[in-house]
Amino acid sequence: MKEQLEALRQKALEELEGLSSAKDVEEFRIRMLGKKGELTGLLRGMGSLPAEERPVVGQMVNELRALLEEKLSAKESAIADAAKAEKLAAETIDVTLPGEQRKVGGLHPLNKTLEDLIDIFRSMGFDVVDGPEVETDYYNFEALNVPADHPARDMQDTFYLAENLLLRTQTSAAQIRTMENRKPPIRIICPGRVFRADEVDATHSPVFHQVEGLVVDKGVTMCDLKGVLEQFAREIYGPDTKVKFRPSFFPFTEPSVEVDVTCSECGGKGCRVCKGSGWIEILGAGMVHPRVLKGCGIDPEEYSGFAFGIGLDRLTTTRHKISDIRLLFENDVRFLDQF
Repeated sequence: MKEQLEALRQKALEELEGLSSAKDVEEFRIRMLGKKGELTGLLRGMGSLPAEERPVVGQMVNELRALLEEKLSAKESAIADAAKAEKLAAETIDVTLPGEQRKVGGLHPLNKTLEDLIDIFRSMGFDVVDGPEVETDYYNFEALNVPADHPARDMQDTFYLAENLLLRTQTSAAQIRTMENRKPPIRIICPGRVFRADEVDATHSPVFHQVEGLVVDKGVTMCDLKGVLEQFAREIYGPDTKVKFRPSFFPFTEPSVEVDVTCSECGGKGCRVCKGSGWIEILGAGMVHPRVLKGCGIDPEEYSGFAFGIGLDRLTTTRHKISDIRLLFENDVRFLDQF
């Protein structure tokens, strides 16, 4: 038995030296010290020994077990340290190498223009309000002085969802909701998406953005409208920008005007962008129709107001000299990187 233990000791120590992975260590532990291991097998053979030899052999077995466990523990630590060192060597950062340049995102040109626009009107005392994109026929047309048989409905190709439900064609509907729930003085803008059944091309899209403005108070005149829009145009296009009003027609304003500004491309001298005129149309406006005020419970004899609708997409393209409105929606990184 003593000779067997000594032979097992020599064999185990030799095998231990050759172990190179945690898996090898565990397999060795099971083979030598497990319930069916070689050392356990020798212990089972002690029953055949004389009684006086059993304590001596038992002590030798325990000493061998302790030795092997100590060696296994040391081997496990050595293998773990070697693996850690190898991993650290592989993950070493060379601080002398140039760093990777990471791109920094920015605001989309539409959002940037909208934020600038909101800041401009807030500085003039306007509040920002919101309205639903799915509107009723009443708020989108009827309350804005556009009854069912009005020819102005032909000016807008509308997406109807149900008989009396539609995707709003203008953010003016939010004006009605505001006038119904607020008493004058009112000074608001309402930015948002609007929808019309237009063909997609360089200047049209079925989904685009508007910023509607409304002021209602005592003594409001067309001069106030012109002053507000001149200030807005100079903030957006530059201090030398001029504004021109042209008579027009909108059912919810009377009188109504189209508003032009000096071309941002040529400064008013005439170019291909403005088609030689020196002017670019940017919005429609006018004095709020008395019938619209009255329908919202506001006395048109006591109060007056003006409204304007800015096409945010057109404002962005003219401001940044973008030739095709589709570039704003296609998410081409080459285009967006310029902003």
